[in-house]
Amino acid sequence: MILVGKKAPDFKAAAVVNGNEIVEDFSLSDFKGKKYVILFFYPKDFTFVCPTELFAFQEKLEEFESRNCQVIACSTDTEMSHWGWLQMERKLGGIKGVKYPLVADTNKTIAANYDVLAGEWDYNEEGEMIATGEMVAYRGLFLIDKEGIVRHQVVNDMPLGRSVEEALRVLDALQYTEQYGQVCPANWHKGEEAIPTTHEGVAEYLESKFRQN
Repeated sequence: MILVGKKAPDFKAAAVVNGNEIVEDFSLSDFKGKKYVILFFYPKDFTFVCPTELFAFQEKLEEFESRNCQVIACSTDTEMSHWGWLQMERKLGGIKGVKYPLVADTNKTIAANYDVLAGEWDYNEEGEMIATGEMVAYRGLFLIDKEGIVRHQVVNDMPLGRSVEEALRVLDALQYTEQYGQVCPANWHKGEEAIPTTHEGVAEYLESKFRQN
């Protein structure tokens, strides 16, 4: 499901914030009209690729905050699992030091609404409910603007870690286009030339950046 251009599915769920405080009714809608949001899903606590991503976002957290952007992580683990992982030292495989919210999608409804839930529910011949595949989240990432609209999404399979630098780059591009009305070309980074939305502007940019074969 493509959510870009659509309203981000809202949710209210338990979350661990500031690394140690459990909030029972953490809500995405609390940030509408106030902040941009990077919402990213990861498969499981106490795993291998996931802590590398969580720490990578923590290392860049001040940069996201300087852009008025709230980082939120989410998996299908419980809030107590999140809390326990957050208390564990890094050398033991924990993620102590991560401060942004970790949402507990225990009922798997958030991942399902963002269409990043792996596996499917089904019924066998006896009418018993069964699950095919593991019911955890793929590595989905969604950039949500201050109006609650999804402006960017990317989904990786479970073994493939994401680029936090790319998340920052796309956030910069969105904020630039909103402020200046220009569009951001391939591989654009903050501080580089963008393109005016005219045929002449595009032609000049292409002429300056790309050689003719």
